[in-house]
Amino acid sequence: MKKRIVFAGVIVLILLISCKKKEDVGVYLEISFSDTPLTDRLYTDMIYHWKTKENFKGFDKDYKIYVHFWDKNEKILFQDDHYPPVPTSTWIKGKEVKYSRKIYIPSFIDEFDPEFKGEETLKLSIGFYNPDNKQDKFNVFNKKLTVYPPPIDTPEIIYEDGWYNKEINPDAQIKEWRWTAKEATCIIDNPRRDALLVIKGGVNKEVLPDQRVIIKINDKVIADFIPESGIFEKFIKVKKEILGNNDIFKLIIATDKTFIPAKVYPSSNDERELGIQVSFLYFR
Repeated sequence: MKKRIVFAGVIVLILLISCKKKEDVGVYLEISFSDTPLTDRLYTDMIYHWKTKENFKGFDKDYKIYVHFWDKNEKILFQDDHYPPVPTSTWIKGKEVKYSRKIYIPSFIDEFDPEFKGEETLKLSIGFYNPDNKQDKFNVFNKKLTVYPPPIDTPEIIYEDGWYNKEINPDAQIKEWRWTAKEATCIIDNPRRDALLVIKGGVNKEVLPDQRVIIKINDKVIADFIPESGIFEKFIKVKKEILGNNDIFKLIIATDKTFIPAKVYPSSNDERELGIQVSFLYFR
């Protein structure tokens, strides 16, 4: 049974507008994770549990929540800024707001570093901010998290045939991705146990409105779908029997239709045959 780590903090919000002073607005936050211990290369649930107390005075606007994870060099390793499912302007005295969000802790631990002692520390900082006024920002929660290397049976993913180089566009809906050809193959270590496959990506609905995404392990189709929108996310529980008996297996991501940008867009010189955008691939 999975254990759960819980951290709690009483929030003191600092209003950085006009001449307002520090104000205890009586909000209490608990943070927990569905997987323990925390490791790098881990996709897990982060659970938020907000509680308002008797002295809660309310928010006058809908704040966005920033969630920043800092490494030992004080650089942001990853973040998950978001609006809570219940707008902050509707929070009232005695109300509790609880929800979870998926986060991915990327690979950041160097086990070959002579100074590595078996674990690393991340600093988690959480707060509210007004996207329309950068000075209207409150830090509400700070905690150091201990993170360990992944288990020795964590599969390694090797990108083989059918993949184009990584592309980055901070202004796009998908920030980082790799295009596939009509079919793309990964070689993955066989963990010989049930596992979770997560794939996030996109298709070009403008050009190929009914494009199919087909996912196979070895020769067995484990998913076949037409994304409802241009962006898709799939969570697939994979039984160990499907992985076979070899030390490695093939993960194949395919599609029934491709396009060549240069033949679709007059301003493009891109002659590649493109299938699917894959922004995130996880198997563990």
